Amino acid sequence: MVKHIVITGASGGIGAALAIQLGAAGHRVALAARRERELQAVATRIGSGAIVIPTDVTKRIEVERLRDRAIAELGHVDVWVNNAGRGITKAVLDLTDDEFDLMMTVNVKSALYGMQAIVPHFIGRGRGQVVNVSSFLSRVPFATYRSAYNAAKAALNALTANARVDLARAHPGVHVTLVMPGLVSTDFQDHAVGGSPRLPPSTPAQTAEEVADAIVRAIEHPVAEVYTSPQQKAVALKYFEDVGTFEREAAARG
Repeated sequence: MVKHIVITGASGGIGAALAIQLGAAGHRVALAARRERELQAVATRIGSGAIVIPTDVTKRIEVERLRDRAIAELGHVDVWVNNAGRGITKAVLDLTDDEFDLMMTVNVKSALYGMQAIVPHFIGRGRGQVVNVSSFLSRVPFATYRSAYNAAKAALNALTANARVDLARAHPGVHVTLVMPGLVSTDFQDHAVGGSPRLPPSTPAQTAEEVADAIVRAIEHPVAEVYTSPQQKAVALKYFEDVGTFEREAAARG
């Protein structure tokens, strides 16, 4: 069955890879981001199944406009993917108010705006799915230099879980899925506030296409949460079994 899917942060990285995979499978996709030229390039690769809607998702009015245009041009929306995000390189004790507010706005409020915009449409139709793209770092403090980004994604996790429980009570046809990638080989590192530290070449990373594969599976068969790398879930479980020991060992390793 062809689905109509809105993807934010679709101008590159995971969002673009997801859009291309979904388009290749015959789904119709609405591509949203601030960079129109890059969106057009992704749409060209997809063909007639894609529409471009330049959007600044940090502004509620633009997210609502995105919803209205997607519904007008596609007829309805089946899935809304909140994928827009940005990182930072700054330790907790060094964060400024503006840096922290930026991380919360880009990584949390944009998704909140998306959920609040589209879920009434899903409730009216009796079905639909929100997919919120978070991060493995929201669960395990491996990259402490990401500080406020990690905190923002943890906040996104909580909003996602609470929305999922609320909707399950009265609207079981509306699904809410949390996706947690680890390190991904995209330009995300380059666009982080303050840049990114150079990682050893042997550092394991997934491709954007591998993460997109996991999201496609979660759209085909909705689930509550997805760790895109098989090892991540085991590490997260180990962390929560004994937080103190895990963190002392991580600190010792540097």
